[in-house]
Amino acid sequence: MNTELIEKYDMLPAGASVLCAVSGGADSMCLLHWLWSNAADMGITVCAAHYDHQLRGLESARDRTFVKDFCREHGIALEVGFGHVREYAEKNGMGIEEAARALRYEFLNSAAAKLGCTRIATAHNADDNAETVLFNLARGAGAAGLRGIPPVRDNIIRPLLGTPRSEIISYLAENGLSHVEDSSNSSDDYSRNTIRHNVMPVLRGINPAFSESVLRTSELLRADEEYFMSAAEAFILENGEDGRLPAAKILELPKPVAARVFRRMCGRALGSEHCQAIYKLLSCDGAACADIPGMRVRIDRGSLCFGGERAPAMEDREVVPGEKFPVYGAGLEISADIIQNCKEIHSSFKTFYFKYASICDNIFCTRRRDGDRIRLAGRGCTKSIKALFNESKMTQSQKDLTPVIRDGKGVIGVYGFGIAERCVPAPGDTVLRINIENI
Repeated sequence: MNTELIEKYDMLPAGASVLCAVSGGADSMCLLHWLWSNAADMGITVCAAHYDHQLRGLESARDRTFVKDFCREHGIALEVGFGHVREYAEKNGMGIEEAARALRYEFLNSAAAKLGCTRIATAHNADDNAETVLFNLARGAGAAGLRGIPPVRDNIIRPLLGTPRSEIISYLAENGLSHVEDSSNSSDDYSRNTIRHNVMPVLRGINPAFSESVLRTSELLRADEEYFMSAAEAFILENGEDGRLPAAKILELPKPVAARVFRRMCGRALGSEHCQAIYKLLSCDGAACADIPGMRVRIDRGSLCFGGERAPAMEDREVVPGEKFPVYGAGLEISADIIQNCKEIHSSFKTFYFKYASICDNIFCTRRRDGDRIRLAGRGCTKSIKALFNESKMTQSQKDLTPVIRDGKGVIGVYGFGIAERCVPAPGDTVLRINIENI
């Protein structure tokens, strides 16, 4: 068992009362047994907590029973919790894994308070950290994402983070310990499992100590991130006032520090595209704004202002020839007119020419709706609007504020992408021209 990180971060000081999160899997059983076996020598108290996500039916019940039996046999106080993860995920617009994690940590903090524990120990190991770094790298994460799993976060400690999975399996065998297997771990339906089963073996073939090497790199990146973040926090402390910062002074900062200023002011993780959108505001002469997840950031008289509510979703508007209207939040204006016997067709991603006879019922400008699909002219295939947006790597704000033109039959045009094949006019047709301009 590698105890270097435990000692470095003082995870288990004498007198600590530790709640061990236990799923019943190899990692958590190793951690629980090691803590229990060494509790007296370290002068700590050990309790356990098991959370049933209710996602795997009888297998979940099996895991719960296994953990209960182990804790009863070893005299370990155990708190058990249950959650409706799928229901929570649907209600909050979250993925299953994200929802499970949120509910699990909420339970662990509640269980720790109930049992009087000051620290919560989870069984993330060195291989988990390497897989997390690779997953974040594949997503294009910056230094913050490549720091991997933190050894300590608030009251959460990870005593096994310096220990590779191979040593954990050896520990179980040496101590005659059994564990349960989550059947979903064998499937490659999850990205993390694909990395574990297919990528990690190749990298270990190059460097058998790959996980340990990634852990060292994570430590270095963590130190870099802490330095940049401390510089950002010092800047905010010196220059911030009521959610405002001087644009000119931000422009003097190194960009890595400026990006962290934005993230700290917004109070949430931001992608590089969000930081770039905010950075562009700094050079605007007049009033301008950028919508990022959950917030609007604006430039006002030389100050960058944070904390405004994000622009509301685009309202449905009927497109009436001869009239124009703004798309609030998107900085766009839409106008329409009918051209009889149109000789020249100059469709673009912003100006649409529709064959008037092909249009069914009234025309509306809306945001994307679930299930929307379009067969774009010249593409030769039908795609969902969701897929088009995702392929273009659009932010959620861009998706929310991209005009979709539809008639009684469905989508006939998407701003920035083109028009439906069924509405393509020929020279001489009567056309409806819809023009979408920046304002």
